[in-house]
Amino acid sequence: MWPVLGTARLVADMFGSYIEGIALRPEVPEVVSAEFIVASPPLDLDSQHELMDTARRAFDEFMSQAGVPSYSDGSTASDGSTAPSSGWAGGRLATDMHIGSYGRLFDLIVLGRPNAAGEPTRVATVEAALFESGRPLLLVPPSGAKTIGKTVVIAWNGSTETARTVALAMPILRKAQRVIVLTVEGWDVDGPPGESLARNLARSGIPAEATTRAGEASPGQAVLEHVQALGGDLLIKGAYTQSRLRQMIFGGTTRHIIAKATVPVLTAH
Repeated sequence: MWPVLGTARLVADMFGSYIEGIALRPEVPEVVSAEFIVASPPLDLDSQHELMDTARRAFDEFMSQAGVPSYSDGSTASDGSTAPSSGWAGGRLATDMHIGSYGRLFDLIVLGRPNAAGEPTRVATVEAALFESGRPLLLVPPSGAKTIGKTVVIAWNGSTETARTVALAMPILRKAQRVIVLTVEGWDVDGPPGESLARNLARSGIPAEATTRAGEASPGQAVLEHVQALGGDLLIKGAYTQSRLRQMIFGGTTRHIIAKATVPVLTAH
């Protein structure tokens, strides 16, 4: 939880944002056979309250240590500008679909990326946020982030999804020190080249440059390797240019990056 909150706080510091915490309901697995369904019993009310209280205590402890006040305290900086503030959604443990619908109220949804090391976020949660909220999603690696948005790498393949993600990321791009439009050879769709995107961003005053790199590995692996080599602290990439079903069966760039990224990834569909 703390790497996710720490990264959310970095973004909030950039814009004087409000951070709202919400507790995600644990997965309740179902086993389906030819004749019946066996499901784990739902959490009783005491267990739900205990999980909610534990999550809220951790959230409040982090915000207190980070010096981020509750919104109800009225947080304004000494120069009169808005400072970061925080609050708790409360009420109930959130399901994946609730994350998707409630996220429509916010500029950005921040989640830990699913991984095998115990991060509770599920791929289903990520996909609900992507497909149901209409908002960009920031996926945080288990190591968190020390900086974000200083050197931004855009994984450009000319797709509609990546174009939309770039548009949603413009506030971050305008604050970046360096923006690199990365094209991986052999990984693109019918669309404008990365050089054209870099020129258009530069016209808006964004320090953008374009580079094309070899793609000997799979596109997802190649993107992550090049992001690391370029010193990126944020990757921007459109999600699921191929269908989710195709990526589930055959694998794909989005699936690989969701599972393996070591820097925060800002994505949208």
